[in-house]
Amino acid sequence: MIKKVLILCTGNSCRSIMAEGLVNHYLGEKWKAFSAGVSPSQVNPIAIKVIQELGIDTSEFRSKSVAEFLSRDDLDLVITVCDNARETCPIFLKPVQQVHIGIEDPVSYTDADEEIALAKFRAVRDSIIDKILGYLNKL
Repeated sequence: MIKKVLILCTGNSCRSIMAEGLVNHYLGEKWKAFSAGVSPSQVNPIAIKVIQELGIDTSEFRSKSVAEFLSRDDLDLVITVCDNARETCPIFLKPVQQVHIGIEDPVSYTDADEEIALAKFRAVRDSIIDKILGYLNKL
């Protein structure tokens, strides 16, 4: 049976959306990932680029509000990746286990020199693979 995880951050523009794509690509036989933000914005184009570098389809990526998930009763786990999301995480219809796995936000590098921005976003992507995928693999 495939478990469902919601990855939650503030804007659902970088970390959580990258994590959604990575989990679904690499752990799709065990996990179905969704992502959302407590204050959704828009998906960062550099986040899309560094995920596409791994051959992952990003055509369905969109910034979503956590409100879309509050009434779901089929989530097995919620992972917050930033302190703001952890502190403002709402109550779900069905009690669901919540875990915080802090991931650095690369958004401040969006307007930096392209090579610097790409390096930062790649480092965050690799951190997600190490921390979040590593955690989910152990469950």
